[in-house]
Amino acid sequence: MTISVALFTQDLRLHDNPVLHAARATADQVVPLFVVDPAVEAAGFAAANRRAFLADCLADLDASLRRIGSRLVVRHGDAVEQTARIAQETGATSVHLAAGVSAFAQRREARLRELLGDRLHVHDAVLTVVPAGQVTPVGKDHYAVFTPYHRAWQRVPRRAVLPAPRALHTPQTAHGEELPTAQGVSPALPLGGETAGRARWRRWDLAAYADLHDALAADGTSRLSPYLHFGCLSAGELAARAAKRGGEGAEAFVRQLAWRDFHHQVLAARPDAAHRDYRTRHDRWHHDEREAEAWRQGRTGYPIIDAGMRQLAHEGWMHNRARLLTACFLAKSLHLDWRIGARHFLALLVDGDLANNQLNWQWVAGTGTDTRPNRVLNPLIQADRYDPDGAYVRRWVPELAQVPGRAVHRPWLLADRYDYPAPIIAPGALTDRLRRARGLD
Repeated sequence: MTISVALFTQDLRLHDNPVLHAARATADQVVPLFVVDPAVEAAGFAAANRRAFLADCLADLDASLRRIGSRLVVRHGDAVEQTARIAQETGATSVHLAAGVSAFAQRREARLRELLGDRLHVHDAVLTVVPAGQVTPVGKDHYAVFTPYHRAWQRVPRRAVLPAPRALHTPQTAHGEELPTAQGVSPALPLGGETAGRARWRRWDLAAYADLHDALAADGTSRLSPYLHFGCLSAGELAARAAKRGGEGAEAFVRQLAWRDFHHQVLAARPDAAHRDYRTRHDRWHHDEREAEAWRQGRTGYPIIDAGMRQLAHEGWMHNRARLLTACFLAKSLHLDWRIGARHFLALLVDGDLANNQLNWQWVAGTGTDTRPNRVLNPLIQADRYDPDGAYVRRWVPELAQVPGRAVHRPWLLADRYDYPAPIIAPGALTDRLRRARGLD
């Protein structure tokens, strides 16, 4: 009787999971293992919203495993030590793991390799469509610009989508602990887990994505990012299914999956980009905690910015266009260090992914991979364009709910007084700051 261990990390699913598939193919019995590692919390990554979503994910994964005759084995402690311990307790001859890109994941894999030797099997293309490092420019270890990466990414052959196992046997000697429970800080968190993620995918209107993905009030984005972050859904399976459907919406969505892979391959090659400028501009950031706190609280006096920040606080999620606007306002209008914003996003985002969050922030701040580091987004022009009738603002800034049309974006011009703060930067001064950010002054 042979036994293998499938160590779940950010691949909390049964469908299209090469880790679970390989563990099942190489042994008679499989230990599906998840380790709640205090090092994740110590590093600041275990935010309350993500802990709550993770608890949902693990409960759903356990339920799915039980339906096919298995169960999720949960341990608390150092992930490497607990994995090696359960392999010893069960006599497992192999341990399977998804390749990660963060410095934390790379250290975990290295330590497991030291303890397990050739019993450790690390699988690529589990967390992304294309493995980090599979496509590289000549003489370099990663692509620094998205467009050539995307061209190369499109040419890479994809592995076949794997079915979920119909049966799985787990040894009785694999002892675990109770599933974790947690409460988020945002009152409207989505339900976590593969079941909820697949249901969301089925009911989402992919065909309309190309037209609606930037429309703030339409809410036409997929909202699949939390499920991708925790691996409840396979990026490879989503790319294959979208490509099979075809159309402009599918092409636009697959391009976003390519952006996700792009950021992962950057972080894999440059783990320090999680906290250091990828391309330093030698910026001397402005320091003003009052302005930073007004931004966090959604009290800047710019309704489109405040709407986004309040959505983040309420849902643990924010529309993609609102993320760009709020980030640009902090980094380019207030000229506050991008790390201040990145930390706040990671504290609340249920999809808070280190690669995507940090590198998108750097892209906006001009210290990342953007080839136009002086790019700025005027929040008023953007509000008129992507929330033309003000519906998004009225949804999230109730103080202004009675203001009709696009007048809601400039409450300082209204004759009526509302219980809403004055602009943290006078509109004229904002224009001057944006000109300087563009390098026009």
